[in-house]
Amino acid sequence: MQAYWRLHRYPIVFAVACILFYWSFAYHLVRTDFVKLFMLFGALFYLTYKIIQFEKWNFKFLLVVGILFRLVFLIAEPNLSQDFYRFLWDGELIKNGINPYLYTPDQIIEQGQVTFASMKELRDGMTDLNARHYSNYPPFNQILFALASILGGGSVLGSTIAMRLMIILADLGALYFGRKLLQKLNKANNLSFWYFLNPLVIIELTGNLHFEGVMLFFFVWALYLISTNKWLWATPVYAISIMVKLMPLLFLPLFVKYFGFKKSIVFYVLTLLGCAALLLPFYSSVFIDNYSDTVGLWFSNFEFNASIYNLVKKIGVTYFEAKPWELIDTYGSLIQKVVVAIVLLFAFLRNNNKMESLITSTVFALACYYFLSSTVHPWYVVFLLGFAIFTDYRFPLVWSFAVILSYEAYSNPDNAEKLWLLAIEYLLVMGFFIYEMIGNRPKKLYFFKK
Repeated sequence: MQAYWRLHRYPIVFAVACILFYWSFAYHLVRTDFVKLFMLFGALFYLTYKIIQFEKWNFKFLLVVGILFRLVFLIAEPNLSQDFYRFLWDGELIKNGINPYLYTPDQIIEQGQVTFASMKELRDGMTDLNARHYSNYPPFNQILFALASILGGGSVLGSTIAMRLMIILADLGALYFGRKLLQKLNKANNLSFWYFLNPLVIIELTGNLHFEGVMLFFFVWALYLISTNKWLWATPVYAISIMVKLMPLLFLPLFVKYFGFKKSIVFYVLTLLGCAALLLPFYSSVFIDNYSDTVGLWFSNFEFNASIYNLVKKIGVTYFEAKPWELIDTYGSLIQKVVVAIVLLFAFLRNNNKMESLITSTVFALACYYFLSSTVHPWYVVFLLGFAIFTDYRFPLVWSFAVILSYEAYSNPDNAEKLWLLAIEYLLVMGFFIYEMIGNRPKKLYFFKK
C-alpha cells in the first residue's frame, strides 16, 4: 500500500478532491449561483486533466475513479435541469397503461381518470411549458422511463436512482466499445477517458439524468459492429440509438460511400424497420401530429446558447426591425433544410469509405447543426464529444468546458442570456475548430481527406 501511495499519491489526492467537489455540486449547489457553479466546474476540469495526464495508461485506476465520481450523485436530486420530472411522468403513464404521446400532463390532470402516488410532485416539478405539450422523447427512451418507474416502486427518489444506474451502465458500455473501436482505428484506447471522466458528461448525464449517454452507447456499439464487418447486427443497435434520441437519424446518408449503394439501402431498410418495430406499441392515429408538433417547437420556439442564430437575430432586429417571434420561426424552418443539405454534401463530397473518415463526417455534420441551431443545451455537446475522440479533432473537448458559460442565464430571474459570455464560448470553440482545420494541417483542404 505504501509503495502504491508513493507512485500514485498525486492522482489519489486529485481524485479525492474531485469527489468533494462533485459532492458540493450535487448537494450544495443551486443553478442560480453561477460563480460557484463555474468555479467548481473549472476545478473539476483541471483536476480531471491532471488525473488523466498522470494515469492515462492505468485503466483500472481511471475506471474506478470514474465510477466513484458518478456514485457521488446516486441519491441527489438533479439541480441544473427539471427534465427528469417529465421522464418519470411519462414512465408512470406507461406503467398505468397510458400512451404518453396522446395526452399532455395538464390534460391528464384535468381529466382526472389516472392517478398515481407521485403525480402532484412530478407535475409541480416540471415546467409549465413542459406540462402543456405532448412528450417528445422517442419510444426506447420511454421504455427506459417506464422501467425506472417500475424499479422505483412509485417513489421519485427510487425511480431517479434507477435512471441514474441505467445511465452509469450506458457510460460503462460506451467506454467498453469505445476502447475496442479505438483499437480498431489504431488509436490510443486511453482517449476514451476524455469522455468517461469529463465533468460535463458526469454532471449532465449521471447528475442531471439526460440520456445522451445511452444514445451514444448504442451508437458507438453500432459503429464497432460495422467496423468488424458485422453490419447486419449493427442495424437493430443503430435503430435503438435513434429511438433513444433522434440525432443518429441525421447521419444515415453518410453511410452511402462506406457501404456502397446496394449495401447501404439494405442497412437503411433494416434500421428503419427496427425503428418502426420500437415505435409500433406507441403508434396511434394522432401520434404523428402530436409528436411532430412538439419536436417542431425546438426549431420554431426555443432559443438557448445559440451562436449564428443570435448573430442573425441581432442584425435582423437592430437593422431590419424583424420581430423575434417571426424570425425564429422562419429561421428554424430554413435551418432544417440547410442542415439536411450540409449532411448530403458531407455524404457525397467526402470520401467516407473508411471508418475514421466516416466518423469525422459525423463530427462535422453535428457541429454544423449545433453552430446553426437556436437551441444548444450543454448536454447536447456530450454526444459530439463522445464520438469526436475517434477522430483527430479536439474542439468538442474545448466546448465541453466552454459550454458551462451558458448556465449564467439561470442566475437571472428572467433567464436572460449575456451575449458577451456566449461570444466568449463560441470564439473559443470556433477558433479552435478553425485552427484544427487549417492551422496544423497540410495546405490541401482537409475536408476532402480520404
